[in-house]
Amino acid sequence: MEKRPNVIWIFGDQHRAQALGFKGDSNVSTPHLDNLEATGVEFKNAVAGFPLCCPFRGSLLTSRYPHKCVPGHEFQMSPDQKTIAHVFNDHNYDTAYFGKWHLDGFHENNLPVRNFDEELHVDRAAMHIVPPERRGGFKTWVGYENNNSPWDCWVHGGVGDEAFHYKLNGYETDALTDLLINYLDRKKEESFFAVLSVQPPHNPYIAPASYRERHSVGNITLRENVPKVKKIVEQAKKELAGYYAQIENLDYNIGRIMKALEERGLAEDTHIVFFSDHGDMHGSHGQFRKMTAYEEAIKIPFIIGGEKIRYNGRLENTCDAPLNHVDIAPTTLGLCNIDAPDWMEGTDYSHYRLRGRRVMEEPDSAYLQSVIPTGHGASVNRPWRGILTRDGWKYVCFEKTPWMLFNLNEDPYEQVNLAHDNVYKEKHKELNDRLARWIEETDDTFELPEVN
Repeated sequence: MEKRPNVIWIFGDQHRAQALGFKGDSNVSTPHLDNLEATGVEFKNAVAGFPLCCPFRGSLLTSRYPHKCVPGHEFQMSPDQKTIAHVFNDHNYDTAYFGKWHLDGFHENNLPVRNFDEELHVDRAAMHIVPPERRGGFKTWVGYENNNSPWDCWVHGGVGDEAFHYKLNGYETDALTDLLINYLDRKKEESFFAVLSVQPPHNPYIAPASYRERHSVGNITLRENVPKVKKIVEQAKKELAGYYAQIENLDYNIGRIMKALEERGLAEDTHIVFFSDHGDMHGSHGQFRKMTAYEEAIKIPFIIGGEKIRYNGRLENTCDAPLNHVDIAPTTLGLCNIDAPDWMEGTDYSHYRLRGRRVMEEPDSAYLQSVIPTGHGASVNRPWRGILTRDGWKYVCFEKTPWMLFNLNEDPYEQVNLAHDNVYKEKHKELNDRLARWIEETDDTFELPEVN
């Protein structure tokens, strides 16, 4: 039987779609990601339908919407829930996961301080052991539940007498990339699906000095929608200096992975899928972090690339498909000519990358949700639902209350909210009705506003 292609997922945490060199962000240099985009396909409308770590990751692995899988922060994904790893396993793939998991429902805020390994640590989710039955079916799993300190990264894995738990040396993204590259050393004949999930560019926004020295607060250019309020501007510039350094470090490590594939003769057979779990506001609209429906929070980078594209011929370089978190697993299976099982809810967009893949009926919009808010500071503390349409409209509401209506074609920085303007009453009703159908089609529960 002909060997199937390999796939590697590479994703960071809070990497917004706008923060890439090829997207025109003058603050950051991303040559390896720029090359990946140039030889692959970029999904320019890709979104995190629930811009929060745990719900996104649950939908990513299962192709199930958050209200059916992981509805909020620190909710556990059911060990009975099948994932993309189970499907690949059934097709004789080797499957491996390296890095941040954040799907075991561990509540890191409830832990005491204790002495660990002769150093004082706040006992947190990094110390929590995810049991083998809750590792999503991956044959190799070297990860951690959560860790907000990129030089203090503990990983664990294994089963029984072969279980391990140790602290990585050096910066997290570098060290986890080492683990993935070591894994590639063992991949010669067997097809594989591997995941590299790193915490950066998540806060705290710190990076190795060799990357940080390239970015000073005084040289940061803010987005047009950051208000000129002194404390907001100061916080945004300070945090972005570290954020961009983290992204450049991630880009460097993507270059290492691509080189490793080339050296091992795997480049022609391996798809690289690069994305993020959600974005980061960094002062836009006066807000920070995530959990809101603005573009900086929900839009994510999404590129399917790799050296193989040189030989198959590129079909598209960019596409406007409204790719959502539930679509990533079916699309990834499609890259390997594997049809998604019936329990997956998303759309297979692999035909934008591969000749010969069947074209599924594609939705006209992506469904946006905040099911259970976190209550964290700098977050929207009410549930909301919304849609982002393929033709550039965004509509979002709280229960019984309209919130956002933007024409992104005319207003990409979302500075003119049309939700309460009667000139756009017909468009408002059209989008409210479409959102009602999304709620019904996904078996969600939410009380929409009345729009007449």
